[in-house]
Amino acid sequence: DVDLDEIARLESLEGSEINQAKKILADAATALAHGENAAKDAAATAQQTFEQGSTGGDLPIFDVATDEIGILDALVGIGFCASKGEAKRLVAGGGARIDDKQIQGAGFSIAMNGENIKISAGKKKHGLLRKTG
Repeated sequence: DVDLDEIARLESLEGSEINQAKKILADAATALAHGENAAKDAAATAQQTFEQGSTGGDLPIFDVATDEIGILDALVGIGFCASKGEAKRLVAGGGARIDDKQIQGAGFSIAMNGENIKISAGKKKHGLLRKTG
């Protein structure tokens, strides 16, 4: 629980300190909705993914057997979009990212070079493309 004094302190934060307030509030909201253990797991995954640049254990993974994959196929394959049409709209709206870089066109191909590649749809859906074979 976040007490009223802590909320007042968080309200007064500015600049980069706002991100700390967001973490505290997100942890508290997750704990309320899903329990303390889920909040701890979510916080650890978020820290690994966004602060340390590594891959969180809870991220969805899509195995790619070819040397490259189109952005639309990747978004559908990992389950972020139900169809290529939905994926195309996501790309057109600027919501698709590969390794935190915005994708500009629906014809974009991702070279699978053996490294895990972070794929994102919007601000909240993140996963990994993994080369197999």
